[in-house]
Amino acid sequence: MKKIALAGDHAGFEYKAKLTEDLTNLGYELIDLGPNSEESVDYPDYVHPLAEAVATGKVDQGIAICGSGNGVCMTVNKHQEIRGALVWNEELAALARQHNDANIICVPARFVDYEMALAMVKTFLTTDFEGGRHSRRVSKISCA
Repeated sequence: MKKIALAGDHAGFEYKAKLTEDLTNLGYELIDLGPNSEESVDYPDYVHPLAEAVATGKVDQGIAICGSGNGVCMTVNKHQEIRGALVWNEELAALARQHNDANIICVPARFVDYEMALAMVKTFLTTDFEGGRHSRRVSKISCA
């Protein structure tokens, strides 16, 4: 089973806690990089380590969660090896993997209910990259 890291901010804390429990029950090995409460925090302090864990292969994929999903997505995508995707439904979660080989899903906790968040994450974690013509495009994403 895949090894997954999760991180976010105070707005994503509740979903992160629920996802940790649900994904553990599904057999995933998880690393929770925080935060550990709903106390206001700065998401880059938590999601930069998440991006590093994915980029270095410490984990297979990542889940970043904040209120809008935008802040965590912008932050993880500063890392050259990361392809973070902001999603708000299952189809986008699948396409992010199939066409873009996304390695971090960015969840907007204030804009999707928890059942949708869980469904998106499960889809993201179980969908493979299609390769083929998409490989050429993905290889052109990084600026390095």
